[in-house]
Amino acid sequence: MNTIIIDENALESMESLLGEQFSDTLVFCCAEFERLSSAILATIHNDIQVASRHAHSLKSNAAQFGASSLSEVARTIERSLNNHNTAQALEASQQLDSQVAGSKAKLTDWLQSR
Repeated sequence: MNTIIIDENALESMESLLGEQFSDTLVFCCAEFERLSSAILATIHNDIQVASRHAHSLKSNAAQFGASSLSEVARTIERSLNNHNTAQALEASQQLDSQVAGSKAKLTDWLQSR
């Protein structure tokens, strides 16, 4: 899945909830996308439990801020690792960098258009 999907309804809900703190929180969240993605890639070969926890966090954070396609990739990684299907998790993890970069770009564009 190379398509980047952003759920603007989720973004608007978070914007409504966070008010004036939304912009800073979204920027922080994008940095977290990068950190968690890197952590998954760093641990997926040697600590499946830790990689699964990072994937779970990325899945949740991405979904909360409308990065639907990134959340879906993280979900696939998490489920695959939890089901001991490392090959499928590794395959999905190949999409992380492009999903993070694309999601960050679309979220930033959305924020700037407000």
